Amino acid sequence: MQIVRGIPVSPGIVIGRIFVLDDERLRIAPRHIRPDEITDELERLERALHASVEELHELRDVAEVELGHDAAAIFTFHVGALSDKTLTDPMRVKIREEHFAAEYAVYRIMRDWAERFARMPNAAFATKIDDVRDLSARVLRHLIGEHQSRLDQLDHKAVIIASDLTPSQTAGFDRSKVAAFATDFGGRTSHTAIVARALGIPAVVGCNSLGAIATDGVSVIVDGDRGVVVVDPDDAKLDEYRSYREQRRLEQLTLDEVADLPSRTRDGVDIRLLGNIEFADEISALLDAGGEGVGLYRTEFLYLTSDTEPTEEDHYHAYTRCVELLDGRELVIRTVDLGADKYTQEQFETPERNPFLGCRSIRYCLRNLPMFRRQLRAILRASAVGPIKVMFPLITSTAEFRQGKSLIRDVMEELAEEKIPFDSTIKIGMMVEVPSAAILADVFAREVDFFSIGTNDLVQYTLAVDRTNERVADLYNPAHPAVLRLIREVTRAARRRDVPVSCCGESASEPGMAMLLIGMGLRTLSVTASAIPGLKRLIRSVSTSQCERIAKKAMTFDSDTQVTTYLRDQLQKIIPDPFEGRA
Repeated sequence: MQIVRGIPVSPGIVIGRIFVLDDERLRIAPRHIRPDEITDELERLERALHASVEELHELRDVAEVELGHDAAAIFTFHVGALSDKTLTDPMRVKIREEHFAAEYAVYRIMRDWAERFARMPNAAFATKIDDVRDLSARVLRHLIGEHQSRLDQLDHKAVIIASDLTPSQTAGFDRSKVAAFATDFGGRTSHTAIVARALGIPAVVGCNSLGAIATDGVSVIVDGDRGVVVVDPDDAKLDEYRSYREQRRLEQLTLDEVADLPSRTRDGVDIRLLGNIEFADEISALLDAGGEGVGLYRTEFLYLTSDTEPTEEDHYHAYTRCVELLDGRELVIRTVDLGADKYTQEQFETPERNPFLGCRSIRYCLRNLPMFRRQLRAILRASAVGPIKVMFPLITSTAEFRQGKSLIRDVMEELAEEKIPFDSTIKIGMMVEVPSAAILADVFAREVDFFSIGTNDLVQYTLAVDRTNERVADLYNPAHPAVLRLIREVTRAARRRDVPVSCCGESASEPGMAMLLIGMGLRTLSVTASAIPGLKRLIRSVSTSQCERIAKKAMTFDSDTQVTTYLRDQLQKIIPDPFEGRA
């Protein structure tokens, strides 16, 4: 039995069997196979080598015709390399004698050859490094594609173990085949984590070395509540988690009872609970959980889960479906937050070295006006079907916000000329996600219809901590005094100008932080649907004056550890955790 600790990103307890999902773009972890799998792995290797050689023959023939003999000679060399037993026999040894999976055998031998060429003093050998890497990627692509196709053929639900997963991979999982997942990389607020929560797939990320010890078919426990993965658990650990899972089920039944009750504090103050969504299909679960509408619709997932850029009609149909499902309830659409993701970086000729500080979010939209205008047209057209608000992400200056508003007015004029209906009074707001926006909140309050505090990025940019980097995950804390002071400045500026303000960051779903936010004056929280029942129970257990006292005290501390500990202690007094202390 081996216990690996990571970052809990999507709640739930799953006991299942491992399915290792490799990716040729990343480092392949040393994964062992069982003795009875050796023959199958050797056959997989042979198929991948044969398919790669056939592919190279085709490329050589095309190159000979279109590019000439010299270009074709490159592919002739590649064919010869994959046919050379000096290169391929060590791969077979890795599988047959050391019991490694075919993917790792290829990766390791190819890496060894690349390192050998790199050490040679003759510059001619250095050019061979790229050839080796290309061959490695080609063979791995065949192996991994074959491995991934096996996932669809499973006759049981699997627990996916991977180095990392993209949002599109996660969104594309067949829920009848995937029960949970855990990855070596990733952070609490990564897009993949957000998709996992949206789909209700228990998940743990940032597990570092999990891939190195994972073997297909081995029993595993994924604890998405506390960020624990137990590989090959013993009977005592299995019994412990079965008991915990049953108690958790009973606890959820208690929470479900509050779904239809008002979200009102003990002193009669209503706190609106909205939902963060990526897909229209989430709305039913959101309403069932007691949500009153959508406070954040992350529209970039229209891009991240598709191989092609969405058209205006794609946008329009997605938005109108949300409007129809909400049946008159609030829908806040955030314009696309692209630029720091793999989708856009892979399309750049020269990817940015630090995309989170580069051309992302509103900057990306303002530099890709045809794309931005398509989305704005679709939003405005959908606003004629039902109530919609539009919100710009990552605003850092008044110039950006004004330019965004100006584009909306231009699109309104276009639609009016085309006699296409839209809501001419649509509310336009902004995300407060960077320190500059928070510091200038009093200035922005004169121009916006509403604020929405996005703590995911606000924490990242205030503390200089990459929110997707598991190495600094312990430094990412929304309870940091600097972050709290910025939030307080925004709420005060909004109150002075009577501007509605909400919080749609992941921290709002944590009961301790929710008490603090209510105490600082927020009356609208937008969270994942699964968090709503727990928050509603909390809200009905406290008074606003109690939350104000908690916030006032929390603001006196000078470290995030003090704030976190204080909030946890206060929460334990209000709603004791029945599972406190369990492993």
